[in-house]
Parts: sequence; C-alpha cells; structure tokens
Amino acid sequence: MSRYTANGDGGHVSLFRPRRAETQSNNSQNSSFKQQKLPAWKPVLTTGTVFLALFITGLLFIPIGIGLLVTSNNIKEVQIDYTGVDTSSPCFSCWKNSSWNSKCKCKVPFFLEHSFDSTVFMYYGLSNFFQNHRRFISSRDDRQLNGNMESLMEPSKDCEPYAFRDNKPVAPCGAMANSMFNDTLDLFYNVPTGDDIQIPLTAEGIAWWTDKHMKFRNPRGVDQNLSTAFQGTSWPLNWRRPIYELDEDPENNGFINEDFIVWMRSAALPTFRKLYRIIQKKKTWTLARGNYTLHVGYNYPVRSFQGRKWMILSTSSWMGGKNPFLGIAYLVVGSTCLILDVVLLVLHRQNNNQ
Repeated sequence: MSRYTANGDGGHVSLFRPRRAETQSNNSQNSSFKQQKLPAWKPVLTTGTVFLALFITGLLFIPIGIGLLVTSNNIKEVQIDYTGVDTSSPCFSCWKNSSWNSKCKCKVPFFLEHSFDSTVFMYYGLSNFFQNHRRFISSRDDRQLNGNMESLMEPSKDCEPYAFRDNKPVAPCGAMANSMFNDTLDLFYNVPTGDDIQIPLTAEGIAWWTDKHMKFRNPRGVDQNLSTAFQGTSWPLNWRRPIYELDEDPENNGFINEDFIVWMRSAALPTFRKLYRIIQKKKTWTLARGNYTLHVGYNYPVRSFQGRKWMILSTSSWMGGKNPFLGIAYLVVGSTCLILDVVLLVLHRQNNNQ
C-alpha cells in the first residue's frame, strides 16, 4: 500500500515505493566493497621492517641463484657452426652458391670432449632471422592448418602473396610456411678403427602435444589418403615436395608433421634455436667422447639476410636447457638487496649518532 500525506491545499501527495528502492540502490553503490573500504593489512615501513625485508630477500635469492647457476652449468652443450662463411670451412662452397633447395652436401668434423650420459637433444639454430616480425607472424591461415576444407581451397588473404601458385591454392599458405627450415642433419661417430657409425635420431616428440593433436590437423572428412585430400592444391614456392610427402610415416605427415609444427611456432628473438631431433638415452653413454662428423644437406640459404646456422647438442635438467640468465638474475637481485641493506644500516647509524 502507498502512504499519503496532506499538503497545504487539503490534497494528498503519494509517496511511491520506487523512492525507497532508489534509496536501497544508492546504499548498494556505497558498499564497502565498491568504495574499497574493506579491511586490509597495510604494512608500516619502519627502519626495522625495511632492513629485515632486504636482508631476508638477499638470503633467499642468493642460494636460489647459486642453485640455478650450478644446475645450468652442469648441463652439457656443444654448438657446431656449419654456415660456411670462412673459406676454410667444409661448407664454404655450399654457402657461396646457396639457393633454395640447392641440394648441396658437406661434412663437418668435430671432437666431443665430454661424454653425454643422458638423453641428448639436437637443435638447429638461426641468427638474424626475424620470425617475430608482425607481418611474418600473421602470414598464415590457422583454419587451414586445423584441417578446414574451405580454407584449404580458399586461403586467407593474410597469406598473400603466398596464397596461390599457378592458379592453385597453396597448402600450407603464407610466408612463414614458405620459409620452413629444410636442412638435413645426420650425425656419425668415427670409431678409432676407421668405421663410421650413424647415431640414431628420432623426430617423435619434438613438437608440443597440444600443437600436434589440437592446433594442427590434416583435412577432415576425407577417407582417402593424404594425396587425395590435398588434390587441387600446390605446395609453397620454396618447397621441393608437397605437404603430404614430408615424411613416409602417415602419423607424421601433412599438417601434423612435427618438423613443420616446430617451425610454425614463431621465435621471439632474431637468434633462436628449434628442436630438430632427439637421441634417446642408452644404458652406457648416449654420446661417447671422441670424433664425430656432421653430414649436412645444405638446402637453407642464409647469405641473403647475413645469417648463420648451428647444430646444437644439449642435455637437459629439471629447469630445462642450458640458460644461466635466471641464476645470474637471482644473484644480482639478492646481492643488491644485501648491499642496500648494509648501506642503509650505515646511514641510519650515522644519522642517529649526530
């Protein structure tokens, strides 16, 4: 019911309920939560608390930094530059006459000073290659890479000018796929008796599981083989074979080829490494100390952008690959805190003595 009050003319004025609702609404807007008046802990930065905070931070960060640095230094790593820039390099002729798919071959000998007794990861490294460029990253069609048939025949405009070739849609399209790394690397152990033993390399597991099983998929809805699924498409300009012939294994072919997936995950810096193969751990030494030869299929030109190429052999630990930066960062922060703590303590005592 509405309530009434009399006005000066003897009439009645009604006080409507919405006015009460408006008051309740205003009260809800003035709640402690929305006005940020909830009780909170506000530390008082006294001299003692600042000294204690800096001291504890230094004591915690320095041991952590030492542990991370020691762990990183225990990781064994070997880098072999096979670019061939120097005239004395076995790959000099390949570098000098390099072009896309030149099919040049060279052999790079090297000596392994320390044995590798755990699983070894083989990487290829590139320098001065800007995979993080905005136009380069966007030059791809994720719907096509996910197996969408419409995008397979009508690539995204983001792939231009690498969307069509000879009036056929390119699969995979885009500048990123067109520049896929295609050097071949094989490792041989030189036995003292004179024979060469090829080190078995596996490509299984080099790509992220989520990429291989979720982000990248072959065309769906096609019951025939992959060549039929990609019928009517062309391969990128710098490739020498179509996407469905990258590997003989049907479980590692097409868009789900792990070498292709690894390349399509763009690097953040112009100098980067990407996982190429894995050498599984053996009962004795995975890689024994001695002489080795790297057989290179030199197909990827780097002379045009003044880049360099490496082959990296590395073990790993609980913190990943060899990376001393994190340990150094912890040591720098911890040492800085302790130094500041001592300086402030000295200044505080001087001020009190005056």
